[in-house]
Amino acid sequence: MSDATDRPVDDDAWAKACAEDLEAEKARRRAQHGPPPGSAAEELRKLVDAVADKFSSLQSPLFGAAAQGTVQQIIKQAKSAVEPVIERNPDVFDHIAAAGSELLAAYRSAVEGQERRWTQGAGDPAGTEKKADDPTDPRDEGPAAGEHIDLD
Repeated sequence: MSDATDRPVDDDAWAKACAEDLEAEKARRRAQHGPPPGSAAEELRKLVDAVADKFSSLQSPLFGAAAQGTVQQIIKQAKSAVEPVIERNPDVFDHIAAAGSELLAAYRSAVEGQERRWTQGAGDPAGTEKKADDPTDPRDEGPAAGEHIDLD
């Protein structure tokens, strides 16, 4: 028998190699780009903490000691109001973030479609576009009123 037939066969060798490659790629990306963002709830918590820290660190001569104490009290109250909402409903923030992304995609689609019509002369589907020196060209009448954009 040859060496190849004497060794035990590892059925999962390919899966193990793929998993190792995937982990190495994830580690490389973390090193290059930093840690991936957390859930929307975690990101909101980080935002609240960052805003609170920024307000706490503001030392302005306009704020007296009493005003500074009041600001810190308001920050504590805001954090105590936001934390339970985040704790009870973390999935809600993920859904809100996804809905915001969908609305942004719909807006982009509408704007890109309208821009395409403007730049391609979509108002003239028959291909009888008027020349720039044509006196009946509505583009020569100065600024026009706003145009309705159909979002359907």
